[in-house]
Amino acid sequence: MTEAPTQAATEPPATAEATITPTLGPPAGDVSFFSTQFNVVEEGAKFRAILKDGGNYDFTGSEEGPLVDLVVAGAQAGQGQVDVVGALHGTFPSITDEMMNMTDVVDDLSADREFNKGYLQTGLLGTQDYLYYVPWMQATYIMVAKKDALQYLPAGADINALTWDQFAQWCQTLMDETGGPKCGFPKAGLFHRLLEGFLWPSYTGGMVTKFKSQEAADMLIWARDTLWPTVHPQSISYEFMQEPLQSGEVWVAFDHVARLIQALNADPENYVAFPAPAGPAGRGYMPVVVGLGIPKNAPNPDAAKALIDYLTKPETQKRVLSDLAFFPVVSGVDTADLPAGVALEAGAVEATSNAPDALPALIPIGLGARGGEINQIYKDAFDRVVLENQDVNTVLEEEAKILQSLLNDTGAACWAPDPPSDGPCQVE
Repeated sequence: MTEAPTQAATEPPATAEATITPTLGPPAGDVSFFSTQFNVVEEGAKFRAILKDGGNYDFTGSEEGPLVDLVVAGAQAGQGQVDVVGALHGTFPSITDEMMNMTDVVDDLSADREFNKGYLQTGLLGTQDYLYYVPWMQATYIMVAKKDALQYLPAGADINALTWDQFAQWCQTLMDETGGPKCGFPKAGLFHRLLEGFLWPSYTGGMVTKFKSQEAADMLIWARDTLWPTVHPQSISYEFMQEPLQSGEVWVAFDHVARLIQALNADPENYVAFPAPAGPAGRGYMPVVVGLGIPKNAPNPDAAKALIDYLTKPETQKRVLSDLAFFPVVSGVDTADLPAGVALEAGAVEATSNAPDALPALIPIGLGARGGEINQIYKDAFDRVVLENQDVNTVLEEEAKILQSLLNDTGAACWAPDPPSDGPCQVE
């Protein structure tokens, strides 16, 4: 399942303030709400329950590419079909020409709630005063371990400040001492985010510019020779890591917070949650900011604003946190009685963003409907080197050409942790 200046993604929520419940707007049925989030059946059901309580709202789930096409097509036809776009930060650069300036909307909402200033900054997309989306929620990826695994940590290791070398050593010891591999990754799920947001940044300090660097080659060789031999072989089929954690097949796992929460909520006393490890260049991690925007030709912009009002209320944000494990972007959210598993995740998220070596790596930006192609490039590079034992330098050179072609075709400029660029980002 977050994207802007690196500091913006790491700021803690603002101080809580008292909130006033505003009056609901036009009938919910008048709102055409398309979201790239909560498209999994179970998540969708929980989110629809939250929407219904706000006035019988509903939403249509969509992948990024089709939603971008729908918004652009509506603009070209002069007849929009979408009132509210709910999408990742990285989706909005592809539809900037079609989106309303949300500055006045936020000004109105800010009368009774306080948005995190860092997340508001992300919605400007580098401009000074054109807000393309209102922050909706945020999340990231963390590590979770069964407490039984802690006794096998390397001597002197701090669970909240592990290095990737220590992590691999831990996985090796677990395998040696328990009779089989106990570390797992969602290879069939959001594995590309581990590569883009964690491993490449942690070892190279960048995501795109350093894609084929010697540091990237060294990282892949380390993954092939040191890390992957200690990983559970069923990782190749894991989509959500909560299931293998609950079954005991895996004791230590990496995944998106929303894809771990079931295990933590079911048995919080037997788990710990902690930041992903650091590499030589820092503790790379991927903050996930999700926004709500209104197309300029929305059929019902007043009802769209009422929906955004509802979704950004502190009490609604709390329900999304409690039920779906996406974290608030406004102050005043009562976290005193969160489910125990959510509280565990909250601690890990805070430890990640506040780590002294934290290196935020944003979800790829500006690729539009071709966003899935960059994910495939990273997965192909990993698979060819780590799983198929192909020559690392050959692989990186070949995949870098495909990556550069994608960036040139889309005109996507560099995003954090790479420095800003004039024109398409360049692979060095």
